[in-house]
Amino acid sequence: MINKFSIILTLIIALCACDSNQKGELLFVDSVPGDGFNYPYFLFIPEGTSLYKKSTLIVEPNNSGFADDDLKKHIDKAERTAGKDFYIGNYVAQKLKYPLLVPVFPRSRTEWKTYTHSLDRDVICQKNSPLERIDLQLLAMVEDARKKLTLSGYNIQTKFFITGFSASGTFANRFTLIHPDKIFAVAAGGLNGLLALPLDSIAGKSLNYPLGTNDFKVLFNKEFQKAEFTNTPQFYFMGGMDENDAVPYEDAFDPNERELIYELIGKEMLPFRWENCKNIYVNEGVNSTIETYENIEHDLPENVKKKIIVFFQKCIN
Repeated sequence: MINKFSIILTLIIALCACDSNQKGELLFVDSVPGDGFNYPYFLFIPEGTSLYKKSTLIVEPNNSGFADDDLKKHIDKAERTAGKDFYIGNYVAQKLKYPLLVPVFPRSRTEWKTYTHSLDRDVICQKNSPLERIDLQLLAMVEDARKKLTLSGYNIQTKFFITGFSASGTFANRFTLIHPDKIFAVAAGGLNGLLALPLDSIAGKSLNYPLGTNDFKVLFNKEFQKAEFTNTPQFYFMGGMDENDAVPYEDAFDPNERELIYELIGKEMLPFRWENCKNIYVNEGVNSTIETYENIEHDLPENVKKKIIVFFQKCIN
């Protein structure tokens, strides 16, 4: 079947997973603007992925951890994310034997305020740019991967899992707010004590994207699907010793966004802001599990990844 797959994916470079405990096929798919995506993506197929039962595609947005105008550097980091089980997506893919997709969206040093990897407001507002509506580009990548996998005999469900940590965790949370009808379940962590809120306002003050949904229709040309969002299973976590707070930084939030966060949700990341977000999700009826793990910093320990596996298995069953 791997030979058949290689024949079908004529634009793909097949790579071997580097570590002995990470067996499978790692494929690089080039950009196809005509099919709706201006950037490449990686597709990892774990050894043992079944052709005979339904599989759910896993998506983990890339998070380079740096800004650079050299796309090759973002490709290299996305390849690592797709191929190493340190990252949530690859870990879940190997444990559940489901394919994994990792996009290669750039994060520019020149346009440093456009925080692509967290799906911030600046990137959503891009017009006449290769970065325009990268959320829709990711959906196009997912559809492209589903078609390729289906042609090779895999049975891939329409909805997909999305995972992430730090900036990519924020991307996963915000993407779920925008497209809850596409998500089977989401698991993400290291979220700066802040979640995208399914609210138009707090205390009479408007919450525009990415803080809330006030200008949702203007940005996304559709109504916010609140019922879909609240029904989507969501797992979010923070380490109790995490000090990685993106809110004070200009690339992550504009001054007006920061002011609203501090005033309405909380300046202190842990526990205050995080608990406020948790309470809002509970009060709005979101199908969410929101955890704080003591004695953990901005990190992805094995015990937390195991909890994510349990969470996804419950969703599957």
